[in-house]
Amino acid sequence: MAEIIQRDGTWAFDGSTIRITPGLHRSVPLFRQTYGEVAVPLEAVAGVVLEPERRRGRLRLRLREGADPLLQATGGRLPDAADPYRLSVEVDRTGVAEYVAEEIRRALLLDRIPTEPVKAYLLPGPPVPVSVRSSDGTVSFDGSQVRIDWSDTSERVKRATGPRIIDLGDLVRVEWLPNSGHEDGFLRFVTRETVFSKLPPEKDPYALDLWGSTRRDLLTALVATAVTARLPHPSSRTPAGSDAHDPAGSDAHDPASRPAPGPPRTADHHDVLLRRLRELGRLHREGVLTDEEFARTKAVVLRGF
Repeated sequence: MAEIIQRDGTWAFDGSTIRITPGLHRSVPLFRQTYGEVAVPLEAVAGVVLEPERRRGRLRLRLREGADPLLQATGGRLPDAADPYRLSVEVDRTGVAEYVAEEIRRALLLDRIPTEPVKAYLLPGPPVPVSVRSSDGTVSFDGSQVRIDWSDTSERVKRATGPRIIDLGDLVRVEWLPNSGHEDGFLRFVTRETVFSKLPPEKDPYALDLWGSTRRDLLTALVATAVTARLPHPSSRTPAGSDAHDPAGSDAHDPASRPAPGPPRTADHHDVLLRRLRELGRLHREGVLTDEEFARTKAVVLRGF
C-alpha cells in the first residue's frame, strides 16, 4: 500500500485502485467535501505527475479521456482546489508523494494500461437522488428526471413557466460553466427541442443562471455529473451529435415508434398553464420579453397541454 496523507486529503494506492479521500480541514472546498471519496481504477489512469511549486508540490492524476463523468461534465473547468485529482503536498512530504506516483507508474507499466480514450465511463459519478440549491433555483435529479424549481429571484419568464421537469431520455447533453465570482456561470440541460436555442441562461427555462455564492453554485457540478454519467457515452455519438445517444436510431422520430401518450391532463393543470400563458403575454406586452423569447417560452408552456 502506497499512501500519502495531507491536509487537503489522502491518496492510497493498493495496486489496482487509487482511493482519493478529501481532507476535513476548513480550507478544503465544499464541493470536494460533498463529492466525497473517489475510487479510481487503474484502468482509468493515463498518468501521474508531481509538479513542483514555490513552497510545496502538487500531485496530479491524469485520467484517460472519457473515463470520468465528472471531467466530462465540467470540461476541466473545476477550480484547482476543488479538483479531486490534484493534491497539494507539503515540502517535507514530497519524497512520499514521489513514491506514491512511482508506484502508480510502475503498475501502469506492468498492467500495460493504454492511454487511449475509453468507450465507457470507468467511474460511476455521484449517487442519486441528488439535489442542489443555487442562486437561480433548486435542481434535483433522481436518476430518471431532472427537476428545476425556480427561486423568488429568478427571472419572471422562468417563474411564469413553472417548475421544469425533464426526462433523461429527452436530454442530448448537459452544459456547465462555473460561477467565477467575476462572471456568471450556468447549468444548462440541452434537449432535442432546445438544441439550437439561443436564449441567455437568465431567461432560458432549461438553464440555471449561476450568479450568487460561488461556493454553493459550484455544487451544481454534482447534478451535471450525475446526469452525464447516465447519458450515453460521448464515444457513441455521431459527428452530428444530436441524435446518436438514442439507441432507437432514426425510428425514434417516427410517431408510430413513440410511446403511447399518458393520461389526459386535469382541468386544474390546464388552468395553471393558462395562467402562465397570460403572464407571458403580459410580460411580452410590457417589453420584458422580446418576440423571440416570448415565442420560445410560450412553446414550452404549450407542450404541457
